[in-house]
Amino acid sequence: MTLLLFASLIVALAIGVPIAFALGLSSLVYLLFTDIPINIIPQRMFSGIDSFVLLCVPGFVLAGNLMNVGGITHRIIAFCMAVVGHIRGGLALANVGASMLFAGISGTAVAETASIGAVMIPSMVRQGYRADYAAALTASASTVGPIIPPSLPMIIAGTISGLSVSRLLIAGAIPGILLGVSLGSVAYLIARRNDHPKGPRVPFREVVRSFFGAFWAILMTLIIVVGIMSGVFTPTEASMVAVVYAIFIGFFVYRELKPRDLPRVFWDSAVTTASLMALVGFANVFAWILTTEEIPVKVAQAMLGFSSSPVVFVLLVNLLLLFVGTFMETIAALMILLPILLKVAVALGIDPIQFSVMCVLNLVVGLTTPPVGVCLFVASSISRVPLAPLTRAVLPFLGVSIAVLLLVSYVPQITLWLPGLMYK
Repeated sequence: MTLLLFASLIVALAIGVPIAFALGLSSLVYLLFTDIPINIIPQRMFSGIDSFVLLCVPGFVLAGNLMNVGGITHRIIAFCMAVVGHIRGGLALANVGASMLFAGISGTAVAETASIGAVMIPSMVRQGYRADYAAALTASASTVGPIIPPSLPMIIAGTISGLSVSRLLIAGAIPGILLGVSLGSVAYLIARRNDHPKGPRVPFREVVRSFFGAFWAILMTLIIVVGIMSGVFTPTEASMVAVVYAIFIGFFVYRELKPRDLPRVFWDSAVTTASLMALVGFANVFAWILTTEEIPVKVAQAMLGFSSSPVVFVLLVNLLLLFVGTFMETIAALMILLPILLKVAVALGIDPIQFSVMCVLNLVVGLTTPPVGVCLFVASSISRVPLAPLTRAVLPFLGVSIAVLLLVSYVPQITLWLPGLMYK
């Protein structure tokens, strides 16, 4: 029956069924050939989304949309351009910097690719950058978003694993910054080699002016992170604070958010949240079936039978998740695989926080890998560059992302130092 489950999932994905419905359809096919009643599907779906922590998902999605419509994107880009625009390849560096700042607002890579890419890709092309390079850089830089807090994949990982969501969010800060700096370094080296353009040096007063233009957006990130770290509010409460803050800034500070914009913002946020919750629900059904078939136990036994070394296990997990990430969406893969792999990791003495961050980072890298790199498809749509040249252009950034992944995998203090400092 397990073979039937996976065969129906593969067929559904192959014919283009969205991952959430593919998980639900394969689960239904499995149940139809067993004695388990199909009403288990709504029961397991509800139990999967019946979590207080998941209430922060619509909050962060809505806050990000409000800040984006309220004029946040171009202010962040303007500030980054004022700081690094005079450096060789400054526009590319500003692209990476904007994604790192925007990460604290959106928390999702796809939202960053769409928002940053709509502005930066055309600007880079006009400045003489190749379109495939501009799109590849934008897609790669957007993967910083799901690592730097607030991060929706981290929230999902904490929910399904029972780990502290606050600790997971804080644990992603240094790996996220390290990933952003590494991508920026590659962009700089490519700029030096290809003699990419650089802009004029901006007077210091313009840098200060652009900083104050982006200050309220940066402050939002600080409020969220510091509030969670200090225990002033939970991640769910932080999302509501972010919504109130975004409405206030959009209406009264930036003054670009209008009452007529609210229905569209609320609708888009509701659609995004509904799609995420459907994915979580169906993935929980699929994961329950795997548990019923004792797949986690069999996988654990197989891995431990291959090697009991934590070093080898981490390498095997990275290879597995890099493969899975090429065709499965991040949250769905987390829902299915993290509970299975985490049990083995803990048995081998690997810290669960560090292991979970590693898994999230690994699957986020999959957002820029073919054949189902979602960020690549978004960047391709914006730049109108076919997927084949875009894939070639993304390889240097994909390589450095994997290098950061291995560093995070085998140097636990990169992940654990900050949570240890905050939660002694």
